[in-house]
Amino acid sequence: MFQEFFEPLVVFFTPFNVFRYITFRGAYAAITTLLICFLFGGKVIEALRKFKVGQSIRDDGPKTHLAKSGTPTMGGILIIGAVLVSVLLWGDIRNHLVWLILISLVAFGVIGFLDDFLKVKRQNSAGLPAWGKLVGQFAVAIGVVMYLYFFGGEEITRLHIPLFRNVVLDMGVFWIPFAVLLVVGSSNAINFSDGLDGLLAGLLIMVFIALAIISYLTGRYDFSEYLGIPFILGTGELTVLSLAIIGALIGFLWFNSHPAEVFMGDVGSLALGGTVAVIALVLRKELLILIIGGVFVLEIASVIIQVISYKLTGKRVFRMSPLHHHFEMSGWAESKVVIRFWILGGLFAIIALSILTIQ
Repeated sequence: MFQEFFEPLVVFFTPFNVFRYITFRGAYAAITTLLICFLFGGKVIEALRKFKVGQSIRDDGPKTHLAKSGTPTMGGILIIGAVLVSVLLWGDIRNHLVWLILISLVAFGVIGFLDDFLKVKRQNSAGLPAWGKLVGQFAVAIGVVMYLYFFGGEEITRLHIPLFRNVVLDMGVFWIPFAVLLVVGSSNAINFSDGLDGLLAGLLIMVFIALAIISYLTGRYDFSEYLGIPFILGTGELTVLSLAIIGALIGFLWFNSHPAEVFMGDVGSLALGGTVAVIALVLRKELLILIIGGVFVLEIASVIIQVISYKLTGKRVFRMSPLHHHFEMSGWAESKVVIRFWILGGLFAIIALSILTIQ
């Protein structure tokens, strides 16, 4: 919005030219979401307490978590609201990719909101039935993927293999189910990772830093050609969106750090999980995102392994899944688990970015 307003005024006041720069708008998009979270975070938490939107805690989890019962949840509403306001102000609202990702963010957020609402209403940890949540996720994922298939460009179905320059696999129509599963899987994997104070927010900050850098490089013909990655017109604007999300996550982490005053809830984790995958699809980094979000891959893998092992042998591989709870049950303090997972998340992001420079 600011870009559309100030660009025509450049002829009268040259400094307005800064609104053309993605880096300038991205930086202030992050500052805007950060300030929104700082200014309204306390009020949102107060409102959630007023309406008794408290978190229900599993009885079979770490006993230290029982003290968290009743802590306000659905804090993801603050993140989504801040991002929407910031991107509409600082982003290029003429870019269809920006709208696609904002719609995805809200759509997955609605599914998470319904799940959280039912948990609060029933006063237990059972929200939407698993099939109901999956139906919603698949519906949104299919809508997004079909839009990209028809309007994302002729090369949208080409799968780029990390570490190899110009090595691609054209999946054709089979890209559709692959992409749908990636979006649904990402949404659930990131949702599973939301279990400790500050854990998910910190991990997602690192993921979106990587996505912001890749978006900027992909949207620049000179940089993308040098690195041997596909140049995709318009993806530079996703840098602004990614930085806006980073600012919102940092602002949210102010209230979510241990001991948490508010939890993100499914409204936040499902929304951001789906958004990560949709951005990866747009950037054609479907495989690289598995490295960037390596911690999330480990988290959902631990759940799958646990379920399969218990059904086949009656024995559990981990003390508790997802993986972060296993380490808690093994005696690690919550803050130690969080910080060590952050370190691991940062390492995965660095490895992914390094791959771009060596392929």
